[in-house]
Order: sequence, then structure tokens, then C-alpha cells
Amino acid sequence: MEKTGFKIRTLGDPVLRKKSTQLKKVTLEDKELLSKMARLMYDNEGVGLAAPQLGINAAMIVADIGKGLYKLVNPKIVKAQGSQINKEGCLSVPGICIKVRRANKVKIEALDENGEPVAIEAEGLLACVFQHEIDHLNGKLIVDYAPLLEKIKIAKIIKELKKKAKDEKLAESEKKSCKLSCQSL
Repeated sequence: MEKTGFKIRTLGDPVLRKKSTQLKKVTLEDKELLSKMARLMYDNEGVGLAAPQLGINAAMIVADIGKGLYKLVNPKIVKAQGSQINKEGCLSVPGICIKVRRANKVKIEALDENGEPVAIEAEGLLACVFQHEIDHLNGKLIVDYAPLLEKIKIAKIIKELKKKAKDEKLAESEKKSCKLSCQSL
């Protein structure tokens, strides 16, 4: 498989905490970037990836839960309903899983890779993935959802991750994310 030239940024990288810039239009370069993002997501066995995770300050995400690839620009949630709790992992926070309460159904409006407006209704796992990736566009990570006691428990792991990420010494086994599991409420 072709190399993308990008690496996934991990917790501690300030780019992950910035609000992403909305694109005025989708260019050929943006379209190529979305394809590279998808390749990187698949290579890392992820189900979603946002541009900030590659150090790019642009409101772009890709997602695929095994039912087809979505490449979205400027995605926003326009409707949310229901509730589910998900044990979520993140390629930018490897080795840590956090239970997160999210909407069970969402309606997303965005531009597709050709710059055309799309509206997508998603539920269950896909709704979870969209919300997770849109969080990235707003500088929010799964660790922000952890209750205080859990934050205390994972503080040492996070500190080690930040140091290893800064030194670029994450072992391959440490780069893996936990798998998502969802329960509707």
C-alpha cells in the first residue's frame, strides 16, 4: 500500500486542541488529502480520522465502519437524539479507552469530496464515529469525557504517552487503539 507521508499526532501535540478551519471550497489538494487520510485510517485499523490528527488545521474527516467510506468536509451535527454509551479508543490517544455518552442518532450536513452538499443520517456506531471525529475538529479528545477518578487512574499513562510522543518513541503495540463497542440506552 502506498505511503501517505503523514503520521498520526498523539496526545500532547497542540494541534489536537485547536479548532479546525472551515474550508471555503474543496480543492483537488483537499480531495487528495481525504484519500490519504482514508489510507492512513485503514492502515491503522481505525474507523475514523480527522485532519487535525495529521497536524492539518482543516475541517475534514473520513469514516468507515465497514459499510462504506465517508469523506466529509466541514461536517456539522444538525440534529441529535437518543443516547448510547460507547467504550471509545482513539488513534491519537493509543492504549486508552474511555466510556463516552453520545447521541444514538445524528444528522450530519457537510460537503462531500467533490464539494457537493450532503446530509447523512446515522445511528449506532456510525453516529458515534461521526461525533468522535467532529470532536477532533473542535479540539476535543476522548480523555475530556473521562470522569475525575478515571482521569486520575490514567494520568500516569497519559504522561508517558505525551513523553513518548514528544520523543517519537511509541512502540507499534502502543500505537494501537482499543476497538469501539456500543450499547444503546
